[in-house]
Amino acid sequence: MRYHRIPNETVHRLPIYLRGLLRLSEQGRQSVSSRAFADLVNVNPWQIRKDFSYFGDFGTRGVGYSIDKLEKHIRKILRLDVVNKTALVGVGNLGSAVLAYPGFKTYGFYITAAFDSDPEKIGNTIEGIEIEDVSKICTLRERDVHLAIVAVPGSAAQQIADALVGAGVKGILNFSPVHVIVPKKVKVITIEIAMDLARLPYYMPAS
Repeated sequence: MRYHRIPNETVHRLPIYLRGLLRLSEQGRQSVSSRAFADLVNVNPWQIRKDFSYFGDFGTRGVGYSIDKLEKHIRKILRLDVVNKTALVGVGNLGSAVLAYPGFKTYGFYITAAFDSDPEKIGNTIEGIEIEDVSKICTLRERDVHLAIVAVPGSAAQQIADALVGAGVKGILNFSPVHVIVPKKVKVITIEIAMDLARLPYYMPAS
């Protein structure tokens, strides 16, 4: 099901809600009150109710939220109720850490292909994934891979993005410190760790 006209801020909060539900589920909880859930995810109760109102009524008055049902609803909304095959491009220090990160599977993401341009890396296996030459990116369409993580130097990011789009990739998580240009039908989320870190000192009290 496609949802239209949903604010980006709401979509941004849905994974936060899902993470909170997973924590509660691990504790063996079956339900949670709206106030307790709001405290857990650090979001105002009215904001949670407003976010959920775009998709239906998930709570029960006097009971709160069924953890299992709400988790399933959010997974379906985010399209995390199916396996999402993902490709990684760039297996340097950051890319290797991404391959080793176990958290992706919690949300249904499985890195099934990894690419690099370094001849010394090509053919090696990390976390059970054989590193392939970047020239093989064109095979992603036939492998049914529509998501990609880009962890290459900024100078190569646009070229890699172009190749991924040409291979049918519809969503890119970009760790490269540059803005890449893609067609409107392709969604790019850029994470620039150093830039985000650069905001922190502003909020620190002066010494």
